[in-house]
Amino acid sequence: MSRIHTALTDTLSTAAATGRTPGFVAAVWQDGRPLYSGAFGTLHIGGTDPMREDAVFWLASMTKALTSVAALQLVDQGRLSLDADLGELLAPLARPQVLEGFSEDGQPRLRPARTPVTLRRLLSHTSGFGYDMWSADLGRYIEATGMPGLGTGQRAALELPLLFDPGTDWAYGISTDWVGLAVEAVTGEDLASWMSTHLLAPLGMTATAFAPTPDMQARHAGLSLRTPDGTLVPFELPPAPAPDFAGGGGGLHGTASDYLRFLQMLLDGGNSPGGRILKPETVAEMQRNQLGDVKIRKLASAAPFLTHDLDMADGGPAEWGLCGMLHPQGGPNGRRPGSLSWAGLANTYYWVDPAERLCAVILTQMLPFADPDCLALAATFERAVYAGIAV
Repeated sequence: MSRIHTALTDTLSTAAATGRTPGFVAAVWQDGRPLYSGAFGTLHIGGTDPMREDAVFWLASMTKALTSVAALQLVDQGRLSLDADLGELLAPLARPQVLEGFSEDGQPRLRPARTPVTLRRLLSHTSGFGYDMWSADLGRYIEATGMPGLGTGQRAALELPLLFDPGTDWAYGISTDWVGLAVEAVTGEDLASWMSTHLLAPLGMTATAFAPTPDMQARHAGLSLRTPDGTLVPFELPPAPAPDFAGGGGGLHGTASDYLRFLQMLLDGGNSPGGRILKPETVAEMQRNQLGDVKIRKLASAAPFLTHDLDMADGGPAEWGLCGMLHPQGGPNGRRPGSLSWAGLANTYYWVDPAERLCAVILTQMLPFADPDCLALAATFERAVYAGIAV
């Protein structure tokens, strides 16, 4: 067993022994090869089955990076444009409305957007679309209009108003779900089928899917909830009764090793053992700041049941590319300048470090998001990785 493997196992075993987090899997690749993989705790809170390295996790917003790449494949093929008005492809985006507030009787006040929704703006989260979990105004709009929530799986749940004119600000939200619909509109296929054939299969991601197979379900990590007194209890999100679209913003389930195959492709400039996925210049554009003078805002929770307040940049400078957060000055726990990262709602986290040719994931399954103990675990893991490769 290598020195780094022993050091990481010791560090993570100590963290797991506190019982402050549910079972988790942590894994790292460097230079295209597995450097470390470990599983800790149990597959289910209160259960006896040990966590396993091939456990399946709901990836939630870690789905966004894959949906973004699926759309950029179509850009490479000349079938989608980064800067064209998407209202010509998707009718609901032809006349976007901006939410300006509410009248005295509680009705929404809307006005036409002054700028168009484009693929670049969707991918960089400057489209104006948000999430009601981080926008009390969107929550109030949904309640006032009676429109379905995102958890229903209904396409109508995506027809929210914008929070600002596209291109003028940044807000994290349902933009990538619209990207998935753009992929479907161009290809004539549902997102799950297109992604399976053109992305997952070439990358060898055999245990990643929007609808987990029975084998994947048998090793799916159980979701848990941290109650106000700090206790972890088993929990299940109510399933959408009949979803009518594949959630490009958060619908995938998969394993740590599968996701590292995807991240390695980004490190390899779009190439993979199964063939080229993206042009090198497209991958370079993904890792270029798309915000201009716009700044990433900290996200204040409007739904404490689902998420805490969020600052994924740890107080440092941050930018956004075409699939995730960019760290121009690196991070406090070791990642180098130019790294890329993001996360998923059930406390799943990843980063990509081109300077060290390294990518890593740490996956749990619990709510609320941005749990302080899970963030501390992820930071401990990151520090241990960089300490290990420095030896």
